[in-house]
Amino acid sequence: MDPRSARGPVSPVSTALPAEYFTPGMSSFADFVAGAAPHLLPGSGSAPASTVAGDPALSGLEVRHGTTIVALSFSGGVLISGDRRATAGNMIAQRDIEKVFVADNYSAVGIAGTAGIAVELVRLFTVELAHYEKIEGVPLSLDGKVNKLAGMVRGNLGAALQGLAAIPLFIGFDEDAADPARAGRIVSFDVVGSKSDEIGYHAVGSGSVFARSALKKRHDPQADVSTAIRTALEALYDAADDDTATGLPDLSRGIYPAVITITAADGSVRHPDEEIGEVARVVVADRLTRPGG
Repeated sequence: MDPRSARGPVSPVSTALPAEYFTPGMSSFADFVAGAAPHLLPGSGSAPASTVAGDPALSGLEVRHGTTIVALSFSGGVLISGDRRATAGNMIAQRDIEKVFVADNYSAVGIAGTAGIAVELVRLFTVELAHYEKIEGVPLSLDGKVNKLAGMVRGNLGAALQGLAAIPLFIGFDEDAADPARAGRIVSFDVVGSKSDEIGYHAVGSGSVFARSALKKRHDPQADVSTAIRTALEALYDAADDDTATGLPDLSRGIYPAVITITAADGSVRHPDEEIGEVARVVVADRLTRPGG
């Protein structure tokens, strides 16, 4: 007799996958995670009560924050750029943090606020776009991308109310736009997920007031991509000149602002540090003779 028969019927495997793994046609990766493992979503956990802004216990809490991001339009496309400094209180926590990310072929996101949460949010957003395209066979529309990101920001509201806000700045290019001149979009968000289309340029983060003032004077929607990159770096320099949390180009270490452009012909392009370094050195050299820009 087979000794296994004496043990009776075999019970189901206790580690069976949840039903969400077998749901057909689920085009939203975030919705899938919300059903299968909600604790993995950004903002799903709540921060301790002691992290509420203004609480004395915060004096020992070192949370990294990303700072200034700028976005602007140019002839045929849009651009997003960010400095590379992260701070923890009055200390420089990291000198070469990445704050701008390619989300897909025609969109990119920059982050400001609590760095850990913001980076996690952007990574999930990137996977969400790729998952949707694999399931549906077509990319998510530009409006769909904006709405999806707004929902993710809203999902972090609990943490934001406790001082751990993560605010993205989105740029995208609509290949199907009726007016090619208006195909590039810049969209900002607040902590509750409200979204706003920005005309021409925008900035977020601790140095955003100074960056926007610079962009107000320098931005030219008819400029070519090289001029737009120079304008973005000038705006970040002005932000760093008045905001200690924003980093200047670090020529000695070879650390320069990150720049992503999006055009109909090339899609999303992260420009190499060597290219941006050349522009940064020109900007710094000019400021030696004209500190005010």
